[in-house]
Amino acid sequence: MQRRLLVTVGVLVAMVLVGLGVPLAVSDLRSAVQREFVDRLADTMWFASLAQRPLIEHDFAGLRLDMQRYDQVHGVAVALVAPTPERTVLAASRPGFDLAHAERVGVALAKRSSEPYKMILPWDRRPMLLAEPVLVDGEVQGAMVTVSSTETLRRQTLLEWVALVVAGLVALAFAALAALPLVRWILRPVERLDAGLAEVASSVMSGAPAEPVSDGKGPPELRRLTESFDQMAATVTEALLAQRAFVADASHQLRNPLTALRLRLNNLDGDPETVETEQLAALEEADRLGEVLDGLLALARAERAPSDLEPLELDEVLEDRLDAWRVLAEHEGLTLRRAGESGLCVRVPSGAVETLLDAVLDNAIKFSPDGGEIVVRAQREDDGVVLSVRDHGPGIPPSELDRATDRFWRSPGQANVRGSGLGLAIAASTVRRGGGELSLQLPDGGGLLVVFTLRPG
Repeated sequence: MQRRLLVTVGVLVAMVLVGLGVPLAVSDLRSAVQREFVDRLADTMWFASLAQRPLIEHDFAGLRLDMQRYDQVHGVAVALVAPTPERTVLAASRPGFDLAHAERVGVALAKRSSEPYKMILPWDRRPMLLAEPVLVDGEVQGAMVTVSSTETLRRQTLLEWVALVVAGLVALAFAALAALPLVRWILRPVERLDAGLAEVASSVMSGAPAEPVSDGKGPPELRRLTESFDQMAATVTEALLAQRAFVADASHQLRNPLTALRLRLNNLDGDPETVETEQLAALEEADRLGEVLDGLLALARAERAPSDLEPLELDEVLEDRLDAWRVLAEHEGLTLRRAGESGLCVRVPSGAVETLLDAVLDNAIKFSPDGGEIVVRAQREDDGVVLSVRDHGPGIPPSELDRATDRFWRSPGQANVRGSGLGLAIAASTVRRGGGELSLQLPDGGGLLVVFTLRPG
């Protein structure tokens, strides 16, 4: 992947260099040709004005000497051509001129100046030929011709083009060297994502924590991609672990009630008193089975509940749930009371506070002694809004607090109390979905204090 990206960068840089270098080379060549043309044109026009008197007097000796000196100094051949069909050379700086078929000479004899040369390429060895008409009394009496070699111009152009090519190659090499660490930096998250994908998939399937792919390096967009991938892998791993734990817990907790129910049903034949006893026992096992199933469903709903946070006024929810549980509390001889502040707002997933209160109040009523008091308190603190439920039951031994939120966990001292052992597990899962925290405390005076720290609204 790095090689392909480097090739792409190299091609782009090469295209930029060609796009800039070719117009620069062509422009530089045209400027050099234009300068050479203007210089030769000025000399040609000067000789054309100088040839007017010799044409009138028909004496070309002095003109020929001037031509020869100019040729010796500048290496440019000069000739004066008569306007005859044969285009006779009247005077020249060197012998051997054959200009009879030169197109520019015919143009000059037609009383027109030479057109500029647009371009002379380094491999074009033709000389630069300029011809200007020589006028006497407004009539063309000849054409002054200069013929100069373009070797110096072509050699200079070739050197400049070579310099441009070398500079382009150096720039290309520098760009490649500069692009290498940049390409590695850009592709590092992608390579880690590609290399870690199989390992992450294996970890997710095995239920082990996935090794993070993101290392905080690379472009921000790709870093966010790897961070999102790590979050997704963690979510999938958590979901698979929760699913496996749910299946394991469900199979374990349902096995005993189902076995007992099957035995009770097998014993229904026989003495009527025994049948009645077994029937009542079977109904109790069915009720217990129903409680376990209800708890499992509540836990499953809590774990897959949406985690989108919504603002919620606590007062209305607290009053609603306290009214709903007050009837059962009074039936058990308990007092259910609200304390703390009013007008508080939190940000929680939809239905989260109701689920928390239902799970914790169910436990509090179940374990509180007759005549006890349950206090639901809401107050604002630095970390957010704290919602707590305090009962005066037997509490939990300090050594067991860490296990109290595990699924189906029951304190050995409360094994005779009906329940599924899922209340606190449901509460912990619900508050975790909303980004809050759950803590269990043993207050002075006994009982259990369940504290939820929620995000303020």
